[in-house]
Amino acid sequence: MPNPQFLVLFGSQTGTAQDVSERLGREARRRRLGCRVQALDSYPVVNLINEPLVIFVCATTGQGDPPDNMKNFWRFIFRKNLPTTALCQMEFAVLGLGDSSYTKFNFVAKKLHRRLLQLGGSALLPVCLGDDQHELGPDAAVDPWLRDLWDRVLSLLPPPPDLAEIPPGVPLPSKFTLLFLQEAPSMGSEGQQVAYPGSQEPPSESKPFLAPMISNQRVTGPSHFQDVRLIEFDISGSGISFAAGDVVLIQPSNSAAHVQQFCQVLGLDPDQLFTLQPREPDVSCPTRLPQPCSMRHLVSHYLDIASVPRRSFFELLACLSLHELEREKLLEFSSAQGQEELFEYCNRPRRTILEVLCDFPHTAAAIPPDYLLDLIPAIRPRAFSIASSMLAHPSRLQILVAVVQFQTRLKEPRRGLCSSWLASLDPGQGNFLFFGCRWRDQDFYWEAEWQELETRECLTLVPAFSREQEQKVYVQHRLRELGSLVWELLDRQGAYFYLAGNAKSMPADVSEALMSIFQEDGGLCSPDAAAYLARLQRTQRFQTETWA
Repeated sequence: MPNPQFLVLFGSQTGTAQDVSERLGREARRRRLGCRVQALDSYPVVNLINEPLVIFVCATTGQGDPPDNMKNFWRFIFRKNLPTTALCQMEFAVLGLGDSSYTKFNFVAKKLHRRLLQLGGSALLPVCLGDDQHELGPDAAVDPWLRDLWDRVLSLLPPPPDLAEIPPGVPLPSKFTLLFLQEAPSMGSEGQQVAYPGSQEPPSESKPFLAPMISNQRVTGPSHFQDVRLIEFDISGSGISFAAGDVVLIQPSNSAAHVQQFCQVLGLDPDQLFTLQPREPDVSCPTRLPQPCSMRHLVSHYLDIASVPRRSFFELLACLSLHELEREKLLEFSSAQGQEELFEYCNRPRRTILEVLCDFPHTAAAIPPDYLLDLIPAIRPRAFSIASSMLAHPSRLQILVAVVQFQTRLKEPRRGLCSSWLASLDPGQGNFLFFGCRWRDQDFYWEAEWQELETRECLTLVPAFSREQEQKVYVQHRLRELGSLVWELLDRQGAYFYLAGNAKSMPADVSEALMSIFQEDGGLCSPDAAAYLARLQRTQRFQTETWA
């Protein structure tokens, strides 16, 4: 006999409603119940007439507005032509998440509850009103409501009698399996799924447009307490249009230092390639992740390691912990009785996921990679008000960004992920060209083009003119002179190294120079330096094209 099934649908703006919905899914599986969890707008709403039991988890945004991922559902469910018996076969419950400091507190959940009753649905429970303003957050209302919910659900859908409930301390299977690759694939790219200029598909959260940053200018004085930036992007060919009052969503990345620290704490190789494989047939891989993907890309662009962890993070971490003392503390943080202490440890000082993992090093080192996507939420795009007009700048988009930074009782200042990431970007950064030839005025190919790119701050040129001085100077000499920069680019910033030229001795000389840099500037021993170079080659971050 198949497990009894029910449906959880969520409308989430910041991720809290999604997190609660996934918690419902986990608790259902522990009770041996089948449970589908979907965003409201990804569910075919006409199918609701066939659903016997549905739990709705809805946040309220702005001035009583539904989240972006339930707006289509919202328009449909309030159609005046829907019959009053449309949902007469459906049992339902509504869990709301809101903020009582707003006038329309939990307006979406309350209105949805009333509408489902109007359409013939039967409510299992009164609507739950989770409140961000409560000192323990929404869980203060959610926890007791869920206890009542499970009593009602299990009376309607009793689990198979021969299957015992899975205890809370036992981890459920991960959503995905990470299949590590021994070799880099011969074809394919690790680039993010993007909307290209002129493409028919408009940019979206799953397929953003990669807009070049044109300028990043601080507009407050150097001694002013706040760093505010006017940032301009080139949106030529994007198909993006906007009017006064519109916002732009920007997808940030984690800092290179945080990525490296995370990989060290968890014992991960940043350059290790893997493919994702869902464990369940109805689960799809995140569209924002390429296949195959490197661990560096996953941590840099997908895992929100700089966010403040939710209670569900501690619940799963406790299940995965093999260290007695750390596990005991994690279980305390994830219990209903430990929420006040968790608030003091985590929420009040705004402690990040990365910092928590550093506080529990034995547990962090034992986390199976398969659980990374269950444990850590995805980085969500941030909304910024657009500060420019298409009438004045038709191919430009400007935003005015206050770089978020504040102090808590923790030593390290708290920093906004997206605003700090934007402030760190340099429109002229990233490309270094080590160019070798004999004479500046004889065989300096594309001299004018390189100089123009330097003028536009798109390139840093490091020439090596071998015959212009008594002692010959080649590219490998310039590399060694800037060894600390080369190491920083490769090891901290994930740079790619492209080598082109004569196949006689130059490739071997450059490889030898890199080996020296890895040892002198990276502190690696000779075997580790050789392994590091081999890993760069295996993951296609060191590529050569040479000719005789």
